[in-house]
Amino acid sequence: MTALLNRQFLLAQRPVGLPSRDTFSYVESPLGEPGPGQILVKNLYLSLDPAMRGWMNDAKSYIPPVGLGEVMRALGVGEVIASQHPGFAVGDHVNGALGVQDYFLGEPKGFYKVDPQRAPLPLYLSALGMTGMTAYFGLLDVGAPKAGETVVISGAAGAVGSVAGQIAKLKGCRVIGIAGGTDKCKLLIDELGFDGAIDYKHEDLHAALKRECPKGVDLYFDNVGGDILDAVLTRINFKARVVICGAISQYNNKEAIKGPTNYLQLLVNSARMEGMVVMTYAPRFAEAAQEMAGWLASGQLKSREDIVPGLTTFPDTLLKLFSGENFGKLVLKVE
Repeated sequence: MTALLNRQFLLAQRPVGLPSRDTFSYVESPLGEPGPGQILVKNLYLSLDPAMRGWMNDAKSYIPPVGLGEVMRALGVGEVIASQHPGFAVGDHVNGALGVQDYFLGEPKGFYKVDPQRAPLPLYLSALGMTGMTAYFGLLDVGAPKAGETVVISGAAGAVGSVAGQIAKLKGCRVIGIAGGTDKCKLLIDELGFDGAIDYKHEDLHAALKRECPKGVDLYFDNVGGDILDAVLTRINFKARVVICGAISQYNNKEAIKGPTNYLQLLVNSARMEGMVVMTYAPRFAEAAQEMAGWLASGQLKSREDIVPGLTTFPDTLLKLFSGENFGKLVLKVE
């Protein structure tokens, strides 16, 4: 096989605050052939996720941090172009931790096959990927919604929030989304079927919560943390559930992370707050994917991908997550 040139983004330094282009180093290097038990994958689409910011920190977490000088971790889908692994053949399409690069060469640990004939490949990074799994298990298993309850979703126009809100609607709940900007709030109501929306950038959050949740909040699915979490805690009902899925408002803090000052509302309302990490549910991913695929096929669930072309745009495209520019799942097309 002729040596291929592999463009890669390596983690050059651990950022303090928001990542920048200087956080990464861009290199081009020849690519060899797969050895025993390895595969070579042509990366096609990469998933850009808020979790990537946490992977840059040298701190204990649910997954080891990316090492300095290592390829920046990213989930993705691609096509196997060479293989010395008995479970994967040339032409197979796979989902796995491919990294921010043109090609993945190595052992396919945790990789699984996907079928581009059944669904477009980007969908395996959104509703049929980790995004969908996070929304599904975070809402249904941790949040345990009941028909007729009021569910509030923050980051509601984002990848996980938009799916979680739609699942709550499928379960018979009244769903209110919190998002930034008129266009995102319009998307929630007009396209995704939310019952109401709150524009945290242009209206008073406490007043808006009273307006949209006059009977309080039974389930809060939190993707942002900070002031929004604090505000929603003032509206929770008896036996409410708060699902901590993410805290994107806090990931780039240069000071200490802001915790909830209204946490005593959990006490007086006999409520609970619980974090979730999606890989806890890995043994049940197939079960969830089957149900999600059915909802997508019937039109009951809509998935929106924000696809940006060009591997070299990675450092700037990643920042869309933290500025709130993306609508739905942010995906980088490798070209």
